[in-house]
Amino acid sequence: MEHYFSENPSTTHELRRFEYEVKGHKIFFTTDKGVFSRLYVDKGSDLMINAMPENLSGYLLDMGCGYGAIGLSLAKINPSLHVTMVDINQRAVELAIKNAKANKIDNVTIFKSDGFSEVTGLFDYIVTNPPIRAGKEVVHSILEQSIEHLREGGLLYVVIQKKQGGPSAVDKLMYVYGNCEKIVKSGGYWVLRSRKD
Repeated sequence: MEHYFSENPSTTHELRRFEYEVKGHKIFFTTDKGVFSRLYVDKGSDLMINAMPENLSGYLLDMGCGYGAIGLSLAKINPSLHVTMVDINQRAVELAIKNAKANKIDNVTIFKSDGFSEVTGLFDYIVTNPPIRAGKEVVHSILEQSIEHLREGGLLYVVIQKKQGGPSAVDKLMYVYGNCEKIVKSGGYWVLRSRKD
């Protein structure tokens, strides 16, 4: 059985298009079978986007970007921000590129990467709605490796459901970063923030 974290989904295509409105901006997303939350922007991603401060600049990495809900929204809201978006799923990467072009969002770089394997450079922010169904080991690997890709003072934002690994994610972030703040708690979801000191 294929999952949204499969590298090359072979399920038949069934393109969908919907509009997402956030912070006064409208974004049109095209999605497909074989990607996460293809019918609408999921609650976790929506919480993450709305939890992020506005007027961001610098460099942001969206780890596990899917079709682009978080990364493209943040790029649209923050034109001075350069957003790098990566995903292991080739179909998701192609959709994210298509969605960036369709919405005329050009402050983005999008490519395929298994976790951080193809990621270079340091970022001011890393955001992730991690692939929970890929398992705790994969999620914790993302949390552990994130610190190596942040500048000093850089921030990691993670959205996770309390019942699907929230407490263990907090423990892992406390271990890796020495700090973890729950900046949003809503409907069973937490948005966590850790700072590289």
